[in-house]
Amino acid sequence: MIGLTDATVRFGRRLVLDRLSFALDHGRSLAILGPNGRGKTTALRSLLGFQKLDAGQRLAPAIVGYVPQYASSSQSYSVLDVVVMGRAAGLGLFGQPRPADVAAARAALQRVGAERFVEERFDRLSGGERQLVLMARALATGSEVLVLDEPGSALDLHNQERLLRLLADLRQARAHTILFTTHDPNHALAAADEALLMMPEGAPLHGPVEEVVVPDALERLYGVPMRFVELTGADGASHRAVLPAFAGLRAA
Repeated sequence: MIGLTDATVRFGRRLVLDRLSFALDHGRSLAILGPNGRGKTTALRSLLGFQKLDAGQRLAPAIVGYVPQYASSSQSYSVLDVVVMGRAAGLGLFGQPRPADVAAARAALQRVGAERFVEERFDRLSGGERQLVLMARALATGSEVLVLDEPGSALDLHNQERLLRLLADLRQARAHTILFTTHDPNHALAAADEALLMMPEGAPLHGPVEEVVVPDALERLYGVPMRFVELTGADGASHRAVLPAFAGLRAA
């Protein structure tokens, strides 16, 4: 299980997290949604121990597969080296990567569809390509917990689909506990069991995706009208999506 209990974080006079509590059982997937500045990233950083809590407690394993929102482009390492770094916790302070570590890194790159970058330099990749590599690094840790901060924000539509399929497959296998932030409710519908809505006022709303990611709650979350639509997917089945009412709006 991972989670926060009564987590409180202040930046100066600003109260960013106010006694935030949630818990996620093994094998479950949670999407955190909310408007800009509401504390989604702070919640993740607090969970990982990167952000000191002013009050409350965190519960998380020692090793977590983490994908940050932004990836520095200043690192002149090869892509393979970056992913192998995810194995560092098992190598010790002066340990060298073993063949098994390199094999795990290559398998992780293949799983996210980034094996073609294996010999490239990390700093020469696009922002979206770096995100895929960091997703591979998170998988290569071998941790059963994956934490992703807006993993689809830098990805084009094709790679967003690839990422969501990966998250959905991991969710279905139930071998990982997955927590991710997103601005797109459809990412939650596609790849999460539960959703935590960081409401602009009042307490967060936490529950099953089918009960929480609904137009009424999303309208209160984002302040814009939302509507469900039915779409036919590539598999021929009908899928429910949620869109803001301004989607497709165009002046005459």
